Amino acid sequence: MPDAAAPLDLIDRKIVAVLMSDANTPIAQIADRVGLSQTPCWKRIQRLESTGVLTGRVALANPAMLGLGLTVFVSIEAPEHGPEWRQTFARAIEALPEVMETWRMAGDIDYLLRVVVPDMAAFDRFYRALTDAVPIKNVTSHFAMERLRYTTAYPVNTRDR
Repeated sequence: MPDAAAPLDLIDRKIVAVLMSDANTPIAQIADRVGLSQTPCWKRIQRLESTGVLTGRVALANPAMLGLGLTVFVSIEAPEHGPEWRQTFARAIEALPEVMETWRMAGDIDYLLRVVVPDMAAFDRFYRALTDAVPIKNVTSHFAMERLRYTTAYPVNTRDR
């Protein structure tokens, strides 16, 4: 069974690559593409899910078609680094659905958020809610003008090593 420390074998990597490309791919097609019959392929997929390699299957949506035309990358400098502040911050961002991703960073900033909102007025409401919820030393917002590349698929090696 794969785990965080053990590398996946070639067939597992191929299965993961297919599912990251299209999670709706029928088992028969996945099995054919990776050189297995359906039952062993299905068992591998179940194992990949139960061990946490595959964490979910979702539909991807076009944010602009949902009226979410503004993406903002928000850099946060924390006023302190204790567990109480971190817990308050974590609760604050969990309560703000506009936050699509949150990363704790090394370097000049402490946290980086990817925020998606309809427009500048909505971002201002988001900004006020965030800064009202938790003390922050510094907030810097970077407004995306154009998305040049986007993928949710990790670059899995699908060749024999």
